[in-house]
Amino acid sequence: MSKYNVAVVGASGVVGQKMIEVLEESKIDVDNFYAFASSRSAGKKVKFNNKEYTIEELDERSFDRDIDFALFSAGGGTSKKFAPIAAKNNVVVIDNSSAWRMDDEVPLVVPEVNPKDALKTKGIIANPNCSTIQAVVALKPLHDAYKIKRVIYSTYQAVAGSGIKGIKDLENGVKGGKNEFYPVQIAYNCLPHIDDFTENGYTKEELKMVNETHKILDKDILVTATTVRVPVFKGHSESINVEFEKPFEIEELKEVLKKGKGIIEIDDISKPSYPTVLDCVDKNEVFVGRIRRDFSVENGINFWCVADNIRKGAATNAVQIAQVLIENDFFGKEN
Repeated sequence: MSKYNVAVVGASGVVGQKMIEVLEESKIDVDNFYAFASSRSAGKKVKFNNKEYTIEELDERSFDRDIDFALFSAGGGTSKKFAPIAAKNNVVVIDNSSAWRMDDEVPLVVPEVNPKDALKTKGIIANPNCSTIQAVVALKPLHDAYKIKRVIYSTYQAVAGSGIKGIKDLENGVKGGKNEFYPVQIAYNCLPHIDDFTENGYTKEELKMVNETHKILDKDILVTATTVRVPVFKGHSESINVEFEKPFEIEELKEVLKKGKGIIEIDDISKPSYPTVLDCVDKNEVFVGRIRRDFSVENGINFWCVADNIRKGAATNAVQIAQVLIENDFFGKEN
């Protein structure tokens, strides 16, 4: 089996740490491992495969070495500056920021949905938004079976999606402290406001879900979204309303979902049994339930969808993209 040289950029952050953990769990045989971050984190230690590594400060010379692929989770500005530098040095960048997602030259990939798009890369591959990832994993088998006409997303997103600052705001809030990051209190509250507002009244998070669904799944699907930050530490929940072009039988549709790649169905109202964020913590799969017909349209359903936004919504998806490249001999090494 071939060995690969791998870097994690943003190795000290919440997602970067999870990338290292998922990379350890993967079957990727890593020969040389490099950890990069900003000057604030340079010198700190991280562990990978029971070995300690010193985090290096990221600079223009960081990729002047033999690296096969780099997992980036260091923010859009860092990615815009350093991803092209890495790519010029024949490093494949798998980037978790929003910097490259809508670039026509950059594939936007969810391995359960459009894995072959990863092979079209010119050096950079974009990891989609966490809320989009779990949604399209669930929608893919339904689209293949019944052709989706319209999707309405309503999301309930954990504070971990905001990083350490969001987590601290919730921790402080439940203790009676003031919020420092969110514009209003998050503890015991719900905020219909994720990312900045745009001129049309939608937030950037909502537009990400619309645009990324089009790029990954199908540009002809009608999509709208309302995204909400909720006082949950980790794990995103979504209520998804779907209208199809083709008719369906609800039990048959449930079987289609159950057999979908990366999907676990928990759906028994007699118990009752349905997925919650506690089911998905530290899991790589997307969980679905509350699957029922929408009687307000001819061919519609509602369903509930949860996933670990740090793991599947970021780290796992990135590592899975690397696995797609390896399985398709993208690096020219025999496996």
